[in-house]
Parts: sequence; C-alpha cells; structure tokens
Amino acid sequence: MQSAVLIYNDRIATYRRMLQLDETLDADPTERDVSQMAELRIRNLQAFAELQNFNDTGLFLYKHPLIHKAKEYARLSELLMNHPEEFLLEHRRALDNISRYERYLRRKDRKDKRSSDRDLLNKHRNREAVFKLILETKK
Repeated sequence: MQSAVLIYNDRIATYRRMLQLDETLDADPTERDVSQMAELRIRNLQAFAELQNFNDTGLFLYKHPLIHKAKEYARLSELLMNHPEEFLLEHRRALDNISRYERYLRRKDRKDKRSSDRDLLNKHRNREAVFKLILETKK
C-alpha cells in the first residue's frame, strides 16, 4: 500500500510540474523544456498505469521508476529464501560485472563505448546495492 501512495504522490507532482512547464512552453519554449515535458508525461502515464492495474488486480506492473527496484528486491529475497546458492551466484555475477565495467572505463580502446559502459556500471552497482540491502535485513 505504501508503494501506491508513493506513486500517487509522484503522479500529482509530475502533473503539477507539467502545468508549470506548459506555461513556459507557451511563452518561450526551449529544447530542454520540451524533453523534460516528454519525460514527465511518460512518468505520469506510468504512474497512472501502475495505479490503474493496482486498482483492478491488486498487483503492480513494476514499470514505474519508484517501484521498479521493489520487484527486483522481492524476487531476490524470494531467491535467497528458496535457493540461496543461486542468490549467491547472482550476487557474484553482479560483483564481477561491476569490476568488468570499471576496467572497461579505464581502457583507451573503448572510448566510443564510455557512455554505455558507465550506464551499465551504474545498473550493476544499483543491483549490488539491492543485494546488500537484502543481506543486511536478513541478519
């Protein structure tokens, strides 16, 4: 239920920000404002879809950024309880991916792939943070 409140509040906040941007876009539009409006609209639609699905089925879609990690947390927590060896294997893979992308960022021959390497490094660091959180709460 707490997730529903977070999403509802985010939906309201994005809508209010969209109203402010709408005034700016009418007066003096910039490229940054247009892209921000599109991002806010997507986020607002995701929030609406999550709330609609929760209302209809009692389940979330887990596509909204605020609760996307909750799905991974639930999956990994269940994996730890039912298959601890698989949990540890996935954790090891995440740590290996972190070290791999850190090495990639230092290589001179991968300059053209720096952006994607940095994004993937952040993805695996975030995933590793979920692993740590699960292990700390299961003590």
